Amino acid sequence: MREYTTNGIDRRTMLKLTGGVGIAGLAGCSGSSGDEAYNIGMVDAQTGSLSAFGERNQRGKDLALSAVNEVGIGGSELQVTVEDSGSENQGGISAAQKLVNQDGVPFLIGAVGSGVSLAIYESVVEGTDVVQLSQNSTGLGLTDFPELLRMSPPGSTQATALADIIAEDGYDSVALTYVNNNYGQSLAEAFTNAWDGDVAYNNSHDQEQQSYSSVISEMNSAGADAWLFITYQAEFSTMVNEIFSSGYEAQLYGADSVSGENVLENTPDGSMEGMKIVVPSAPVEEQNYQDFASTFEEEYGQAPTSWAAYAYDCVINAALAIQAADSFTGAALGEVVRDVSRPEGEQVTSFEAASDILSDGSPSDVDYQGVSGPIDFDENGDPVGFLQVLEVQDHSYQGVDFISS
Repeated sequence: MREYTTNGIDRRTMLKLTGGVGIAGLAGCSGSSGDEAYNIGMVDAQTGSLSAFGERNQRGKDLALSAVNEVGIGGSELQVTVEDSGSENQGGISAAQKLVNQDGVPFLIGAVGSGVSLAIYESVVEGTDVVQLSQNSTGLGLTDFPELLRMSPPGSTQATALADIIAEDGYDSVALTYVNNNYGQSLAEAFTNAWDGDVAYNNSHDQEQQSYSSVISEMNSAGADAWLFITYQAEFSTMVNEIFSSGYEAQLYGADSVSGENVLENTPDGSMEGMKIVVPSAPVEEQNYQDFASTFEEEYGQAPTSWAAYAYDCVINAALAIQAADSFTGAALGEVVRDVSRPEGEQVTSFEAASDILSDGSPSDVDYQGVSGPIDFDENGDPVGFLQVLEVQDHSYQGVDFISS
């Protein structure tokens, strides 16, 4: 990956001198000759257990690209090359290797699953200058890798919220099952650390099984009236159907990954009535989120989720880092990727407004406020975040509370 400089003048200075006109030839390294666009990579879950999240990500990514390319980055466009993880660690590694080693991207958005993001970082990114920003990972383990940034808040806040809600609902014993990977294990451990009551059942389950009847039977036999599920949509749908068909009764709770239209479509009416789920949320009352939601609904005919908002902000953050950096290299992008959303700068809520500031200023002059929240990465690469409590009412999700992380 070459640095885009000419005659000893760095790219940002050239932008100021030319007003961003006539320098498209300086921009971009997309892995194919002749392209005049900045190309970054994205590892997403387009197939497998997490594909519903991947679909939401792609919609958010596409809207962000439209917003960026309507303005441009110094006269050039932004491209995002997407590779599929298959919702698995090895698939994520292979996808990232292709993007980093073959396409030469200096900025990598990825991934959805926490285990996939960690696998990519440890196998592909660590020890290089490539910037990695996960769009959806909430696993606690990412906090131990400060150079692995993420847009969604860590699961520790979600685990504490779940423990508080279950206790406030009057339960002192819980049966817990979690998916057997980094995401499930770390969130389950965080919950048990935050939970002051009895854990009557605490066991993992594997992904993509045809039946979970033995897990459900064991949870029922544990005697707890509150059941907590930390798993994915497909697995949870199977569990709900088996709970319902067996006639088991319990108050259900869930982590964010069990919610989605796919679950509602694949489970009977009344099978989850009253269930409470804690999900990462965008600041839905803020004007910039409402503008994003309006555009999203016009384009796709449905309301966005927080996952789409996270993907949107990943792309905007990357674009701002590219404009702020002295060169289109991982090292240069890594120096500014946190700065463009620092609270010390002038608050703005759009790429266009942030780009205007950067055209005459420095990275620290701008504080991009994302549609998913303030961002403001801390020393561990974790953002400020919001949580929402959903309750299943008449076989639909209804927001009943907000929690600031």
